[in-house]
Amino acid sequence: MKAISHLPAGYRQIDSIDLQKDKKAALTVNALALLIGAAIILGANLFVPITSLFTGSDSLTVGEYLLDGAAVALRFLVLGVSIFAYLFLHELVHGIVMKALGTKKVRYGFTGLYAFAGSDDYYDKSGYLTVALAPILTFGVLFAAILPLVPQGWFWVVYLLQVINLSGAAGDLFVTVRFARLPKDIAVRDCGVSMTVYSKSEC
Repeated sequence: MKAISHLPAGYRQIDSIDLQKDKKAALTVNALALLIGAAIILGANLFVPITSLFTGSDSLTVGEYLLDGAAVALRFLVLGVSIFAYLFLHELVHGIVMKALGTKKVRYGFTGLYAFAGSDDYYDKSGYLTVALAPILTFGVLFAAILPLVPQGWFWVVYLLQVINLSGAAGDLFVTVRFARLPKDIAVRDCGVSMTVYSKSEC
């Protein structure tokens, strides 16, 4: 399960993903993200109306919107800062797992559309799937644990972070499903913006 710096003898490329160049894959990932986000927002809205983000209650009266103006501003400020922090921490978790698997140097960056963590090493199947799923699982559990502890007015601040965690990980989920179908002996090289898969086996 350790990362290796050189491709084993006899391995050949069997698959690759580059969301910047593969428009079909990028469209699939974006559609999946929108579907996940819409589903979990609509589901939660049945139990805690999203209007509580603006009022602290489920009322829609203009008066309550105005009375809670300062609280609403604070919530959106915290949400905005938290989103930026989450995007950084998401990639940091990828990098931490890469380091735990033996990678010496992890590259971090931002393409304008995607933040990324990558390296020049190769990971076996279980190792790479662990790298891919680590952030969504880590933050999924964290946000789920925090949600019952916050007041109703702050529920959607935390829940929207969970929405971003789950829908924003659409790329990681897409890669996980696609690579899970490949042979057990695959070696994956993730440069950050593209992934290349090698194997000795026939697909």
